[in-house]
Amino acid sequence: MTRSPLRRLIFGALRRVLYLWVRSETINQSSLTLKLDRSRPVFYALPSPSLTDLAVIDHECTKAGLPRPVLPVVVGPLQEAAAFFYLTPDPDWLGRHDKRGAPPTLERLVSAITEHPEEDAQIIPVSVFWGQTPASESSPWKLLFADSWAVTGRLRRLLSILILGRKTRVQFSAPIHLRELVDHNKGHERTVRMAQRVMRVHFRNLKTAVIGPDISHRRNLVKGLIRDPLVRQAISEEAERENIPYAKAEAKALHYGNEIASDYTYTAIRFLEVVLSWFWNKIYDGIKVNHIEQVQGIAPGHEVIYVPCHRSHIDYLLLSYLLFRNGLTPPHIAAGINLNMPVIGSLLRRGGAFFMRRTFKGNPLYTAVFNEYLHTLFTKGFPVEYFVEGGRSRTGRMLQPRPGMLAITLRSFLRSSRTPIVFVPVYIGYERVLEGRTYLGELRGASKKKESIFDIFKVIGALRQRFGQVAVNFGEPIRLAGFLDQHQPEWRIQDLAPQYRPAWLNETTTRLGETVARHLNGAAAVNPVNLVAMALLSTSRMALDERALVRVLDLYMTLLRQVPYSAHTTLPEGDGHAMISHVLGMDLLAEQKDAMGRILYLDEGNAVLMTYYRNNVLHIFALPGLLASFFQSSSRISRELIGRYVTALYPYLQAELFLRWEPAELDQVIDQWLAALVEQGLLRFENGVYLRPAPSSRQFVLLTLLARTITQTLQRFYMATSLLLNSGQHSLSAEQLEELCVMMAQRLSILHGLNAPEFFDKTLFRHFIQTLVREGVLTPDADGKLGYHSKLGELAEGAAKRVLSAELRLSIRQVALHQEDQAHTVLAE
Repeated sequence: MTRSPLRRLIFGALRRVLYLWVRSETINQSSLTLKLDRSRPVFYALPSPSLTDLAVIDHECTKAGLPRPVLPVVVGPLQEAAAFFYLTPDPDWLGRHDKRGAPPTLERLVSAITEHPEEDAQIIPVSVFWGQTPASESSPWKLLFADSWAVTGRLRRLLSILILGRKTRVQFSAPIHLRELVDHNKGHERTVRMAQRVMRVHFRNLKTAVIGPDISHRRNLVKGLIRDPLVRQAISEEAERENIPYAKAEAKALHYGNEIASDYTYTAIRFLEVVLSWFWNKIYDGIKVNHIEQVQGIAPGHEVIYVPCHRSHIDYLLLSYLLFRNGLTPPHIAAGINLNMPVIGSLLRRGGAFFMRRTFKGNPLYTAVFNEYLHTLFTKGFPVEYFVEGGRSRTGRMLQPRPGMLAITLRSFLRSSRTPIVFVPVYIGYERVLEGRTYLGELRGASKKKESIFDIFKVIGALRQRFGQVAVNFGEPIRLAGFLDQHQPEWRIQDLAPQYRPAWLNETTTRLGETVARHLNGAAAVNPVNLVAMALLSTSRMALDERALVRVLDLYMTLLRQVPYSAHTTLPEGDGHAMISHVLGMDLLAEQKDAMGRILYLDEGNAVLMTYYRNNVLHIFALPGLLASFFQSSSRISRELIGRYVTALYPYLQAELFLRWEPAELDQVIDQWLAALVEQGLLRFENGVYLRPAPSSRQFVLLTLLARTITQTLQRFYMATSLLLNSGQHSLSAEQLEELCVMMAQRLSILHGLNAPEFFDKTLFRHFIQTLVREGVLTPDADGKLGYHSKLGELAEGAAKRVLSAELRLSIRQVALHQEDQAHTVLAE
C-alpha cells in the first residue's frame, strides 16, 4: 500500500464490494484493548500476503476505533506509507515464498528504534479465519474450504470467501514492543530474526487454538527423506545403474517421496468425522467399541501401530473415526496406490493415507525412500496403521499375514529402538459388509475385481438393506521389544548389518505376523449373524425348525460363556429367539410356516454369503468342534486318546485358523471344553472314559452340529494326505500336490453338495502342505519331490476314522485313486 490516490481508491472499492457479502467479527478484542498503548505507533503483522485479509482487518480496525493499517504512520524520523507488513514476503513469479527474508518494513523499524532510544513501536500479529473453527463446523461441504495449515491458492481463497465469508473472524494477538527486543543489544540482524521468531510463535499458537494443531509433517518431511545416508546411497547407486546424473536420480527420489507421503490436515479429519458420523448413523444401527481404554493408557510414550483385520474398504475410515472421537490421534494409514485417484486420493491423503505400490521389486530407490518414510514416522512417534493381511478377506477368514510392512517395521526398530513400538490388533466385525454383493459374486466363482474406492459407492443402491451393527474390539497389544526378547534374546547386543537385515529377520517376521493374526482372532466379536450362519451351515439342508435353532444358538452362547475364547472376545446380547429375529430383520434368513411352526433356512444366495460370516468366528469353534468330531464314529474315548489326537491335529488347525493357544496350554483347554460338554449333556464321563449320548437323542444331534463346524477343514487334510499316499514317496512336488488337491476338492464339492467356496481355496491347501513340511512330516528331496514319514498313512487313517464318516472317507479315497490315474496327464499339460 502506498500513498497513491489510485491505489487507495481501488482498495476502498475492494473493501466495499467484499462487504456486500462478507460478515466479520473480532475475537478477544477486550484483551487487545487492555494491552495496547495508544500513545505509541501501531503496526499490524499479517502472516502472508492477502489483500482480502487486509481489507477485513482494516474494516475491523475501523469498527473498533483502532489505527487503520492502510494509513501512514511515523516512528521518529521514519515515515511509513502504511502501518502493516507481511511476515512472509510476496511470492515470486513461480508462486514460491522465500521465508528466509525479512519484511523491509520490519528492517526499517528496527533500525529507526535502535538509532533513537526514545522511540518505540507496537507490532500486533493479526490473523483472519474464514469460516467457523473446524471443531465446531457441522457442514462437511464448508469444512472442505475451511482454513488449514496447508498453503492455499487464489482460487481456493476465492471459494473460501464465497462459501465461508459470512462467518469470518479476526483475532488480534498481544502487541509486541520492539523497544524491548532492541534493548537486548543483540545487533540489528539478530534483533530482526528475534522479532520474526516471536511473531511466528504468535501466529502458530493462535492458529493452533482456532483450527487445531498442525499435524501435517509432509512439507518438512519429504525433502528430509533424501538427506538420509541410506537414501543418498540408493540415489548414488541409481545414478550409476541407470547412467544418469546424480541430480536426476535425486529428483526421482523426491518424486517418490511426494507420491508416498500423506498430507495430514485437521480440517480433512474434521470433514471425515462429520461425513462419517452421518454415514454410520445412516447405514449402521450402531458401533460398539470394546477395550479402547487399554490403548488410551498405552499410547503416551509409545509408537502405536494399529493392525486391523481387513474385511471392507471402510475399515480404515472407521478406525480413524473412532480414534478421533475417543481422543486418540488418528494414524497414518498405508493405502494401495490404486486408491490415489483424483479428488478421492487427495482427500484420503489429507486424512492420513500414505500410498504404496503393490510391489517394490526391481526398484531399490523406491524401496529406500519408502523405508525411510516409514522409519521417520516411527521415530517421530506418529501412529501408523496397516493391514497385515495385505488385501481384504473375501472368505471371511483371517488371511495369511504378508511380511512386507512387518519386516520394514522390524528393521526400523532394529535401526533405532529409542521409541518403544507396540502393535495394537483391531478386530472389526460386521453383521453385513458393504461389499457383500461383490464378495458373493467372487464366492460363486467370479474373478476377483481390482480394488477401488468406488466399491463403497456401489452400496448406495442397497441402502434399503439393514446392515446391522459394527463391533470394533481392540485386542491384546504386542510390545515389539518384548516379542524380540522372547524370540531373539540377543537382538540388543548383536552387531547388525548396515542394512539391518540379520539372518533371523525372515523367520522372526513370520512369527510376528502369526502372533498378530492370533491376537486379532483373539479379539473377535461374535454376533447373531455369525452364530445363525454357524448353526444352519452345519445342517445337511441348511434348515432347522425354530425351536431346534433356538436350542443350538442358546447352546453355543452357553458354551462360549463357560469357556471364553479369550479375554478380548465379545459375545452378543439376547437369547436364541432374539438373535433369530435380528437376523430375519436383516433379510439374511428365510422362513416357511406350517401348522407345526416355522422352518428357518438359507436360500441359495444367502447360503453362500453366510459362509463368509461363519468363517469370521470359525476359529472359536475349532477346538470344541474337533472334540465333538471324535465321537461321531466312536461311542467312547479315553482322555489320553483324546489328548493324543488333538496334539497330532492341532498344529495344522492352528496354522490355518490362527488359534491362540500354544501346544503347552492344550491340556488345560481340552479339560475345560470336555467339562463344558459334559455339563451341557453332550458327553458323559464314567470310569475315566468319555461317552457320547445315544444316537437317537437330542443331545447327539447338538453334538453332531458342533462337530460339523470343523468337518470341512478335516476333510481337506485327509484329501491331501490321501493323494500323497496314493502317489507314493517322492512322486509329487508341493505345487503338484496343491493342484491335485484343488481339483479333488472341486469334484467332491459337486458330488457332496458342499456349499463352501473356500473348500477348494488353493491357499488353504498350500499352507497345509507348508505346515506338514515345517512339522517334519514331509521332506522335499533335491528335486523338490515330497517324501513322507513311514507312519503317515497309519496316523492319517487312524485320525480320519475318528473324525470323518466311513462314507466320506471312502468317497475321498475313490476320488484320490481316480485323480492319481489322471495325475500324470494333467500335470504334463
